[in-house]
Amino acid sequence: MAGKAFVTGSAGFIGYHLCQRLLAEGWQVLGLDGMSDYYDVRLKQRRHAMLAQHEGFRAVEGLLETPGLVRELVSGFQPDVIVHLAAQAGVRHSIDAPRAYVDANLIGTFEVLEAARASPPRHMLLASTSSVFGANPDMPYAETQKADLQMSFYAATKKATEAMAHSYAHLYALPTTMFRFFTVYGPWGRPDMALFKFTRAILSDEPIDIYNHGDMRRDFTYIDDLVTGIRGLIDAVPGTVPVGACDSLSPVAPWRVVNIGNGAPVPLLDFVAAIEAATGRKARKNLLPMQPGDVPATWADATLIETLTGALPRTDIREGVERFVRWYRDYYAV
Repeated sequence: MAGKAFVTGSAGFIGYHLCQRLLAEGWQVLGLDGMSDYYDVRLKQRRHAMLAQHEGFRAVEGLLETPGLVRELVSGFQPDVIVHLAAQAGVRHSIDAPRAYVDANLIGTFEVLEAARASPPRHMLLASTSSVFGANPDMPYAETQKADLQMSFYAATKKATEAMAHSYAHLYALPTTMFRFFTVYGPWGRPDMALFKFTRAILSDEPIDIYNHGDMRRDFTYIDDLVTGIRGLIDAVPGTVPVGACDSLSPVAPWRVVNIGNGAPVPLLDFVAAIEAATGRKARKNLLPMQPGDVPATWADATLIETLTGALPRTDIREGVERFVRWYRDYYAV
């Protein structure tokens, strides 16, 4: 059933695609985005411009952490659902610029929580990350496993937002779902992500950096599959009764954390091979040691989300990469 959704990070990669999905279903969407220059702002502006073609969409540009801004917007809009996707992203960037993660991820999330406390939605959904599993060696990662040993400051701030949201869910009876995303990719993706950087370099006959000498695996999740998962979870409002042993539902709050992943890790070199096939070019590989803060593998247990929403689509990595490369060639006319 369509309603009103307030989406932070609406000009971002995931936010853009989610807004498109909701608007196509007849939702009214109010989007907030800070248009930070972490990557090409023109790409964000283009996403917002495409969303603005829908009558049901309205955008506000402003920093999430601005005191009172989110509360004012939510109070005026009175959304049924809040989807908080805005964040300072990037494991490696958090080593160089940790303050940006405090401002956007911690203070920004606090502002969203305060807005929800003042104008409670039917359901509040917030983005976390698979990076919170950190040094946990047990895979596939399940939501019921401990996630206490984060390897980067980015992951640490995201784990902190999970705890912050749990406290608000408990104190103010706010039904809350946390997403843990697993390596999302697809058209309109972020230029700092591997697929974007590798495609650009391969088409320009430039070398690509392969960390840990290629001995890495990622649970690559195609954007449309991820958005289908988010859309299903919007309707899966946490209550007081677990759906089974796989449920991460809190015993003291209407709060749970849910993985959204493909459930199948792909070796990094197979990912590169898919880009080579889609571009028709061979990659020049620069093999490097592991980057600080990174992990060698991620792999989602998708039992909980499929229990809550039903079976999810799982786009094959070769098909997903080919769709991205087609978009990239069209967008950049190469």
